[in-house]
Amino acid sequence: MNKLLVICGPTATGKTKLALHLAKELTSDKKGLGLKGELVSADSRQIYKGLDIGTGKDIPKNAKFIVPRGKRGLKLGGYYQVGQAKIWGYDLTGPKQEFSVAQYVKIADEIIKDIWSRNKIPILVGGTGLYIKAIVDGIPTISISKNIRLRKSLEKKKRAELFEILARIGPMKAAAMNYSDKRNPRRLVRAIEVAQWELKNKLKEDDSRKRFSTLIIGLKIEKRVLVERINKRVKARVEMGLEKEIERLFKQGVTWKHQSMESLGYKQWKDYFEKYSSLKMTIPERKIDREKVMKKWEKEEGRYSKKQMTWFRRDKRIKWFDIASPGWQKNVVKLAKEWYKSEGALNSDAKKN
Repeated sequence: MNKLLVICGPTATGKTKLALHLAKELTSDKKGLGLKGELVSADSRQIYKGLDIGTGKDIPKNAKFIVPRGKRGLKLGGYYQVGQAKIWGYDLTGPKQEFSVAQYVKIADEIIKDIWSRNKIPILVGGTGLYIKAIVDGIPTISISKNIRLRKSLEKKKRAELFEILARIGPMKAAAMNYSDKRNPRRLVRAIEVAQWELKNKLKEDDSRKRFSTLIIGLKIEKRVLVERINKRVKARVEMGLEKEIERLFKQGVTWKHQSMESLGYKQWKDYFEKYSSLKMTIPERKIDREKVMKKWEKEEGRYSKKQMTWFRRDKRIKWFDIASPGWQKNVVKLAKEWYKSEGALNSDAKKN
């Protein structure tokens, strides 16, 4: 049976670092050559080209971006070669393009199948719960296309009006929405779109997701320590040149209206940049405003991490590890190796390819 290893959890818990470590530990080569695992990013912010610093891709300067040859290579999107490891799922689309969960699943599925075909194990790593759920369990509704006419008729309606419409045509869907979703016009419109489609059609269950074995590892840490890690990381990203990165995006024609700029770590800078594009400010004044942006960003990252944990806690399959506990990494490696060996290596069909 094919296998999928998943590493999830809130932001700033070192998920990618652990994934790179496991890619090496799972290899049968004692010299560390020919790594068994290949990473697949499950982060809705890291899909955009040019949004590198704010999204925390942390790609070494000497890392090469490689697109496999042929038509299949174009479907896979390409990968970054980081030392001996491969990281797929970054830079899937341009910063001026819209990108949906359905598009992510289409590409990620191809990547995972390709990794299996080479007798290796995909390590899905990230903090976007919806992306992970869509790959592990499947979400039938993501295949429902946009209804442009419906969206146009809803674009001027207020949040309360949108929720009222949803409650009328999809009461169960409306009742299941959390506080954040109810206040998000885009999500409300999408929910209405899906509810309307479901009234006229019947969804088919996707059973293809049941054909592989999955181990889901979750990383967590005490809230106080997590906040400290988040704040430290925000400061580091600003020092790495996030402002210049945003300026480069503007020169490419990216605006605040584009979906990519709604990403956490970028949208918090909107007022800051709009202010300095119209006014000449002194360096001390700019420094004060930059500090305000960082505080706002830190706060939003903290809220986001809370939402992530709320999402992941619902999944009882996740094996949680506190990254502050002694020996936690060794315990993860032990669990992953036992799981990998428990049902044998990858299926015989994959070995033949």
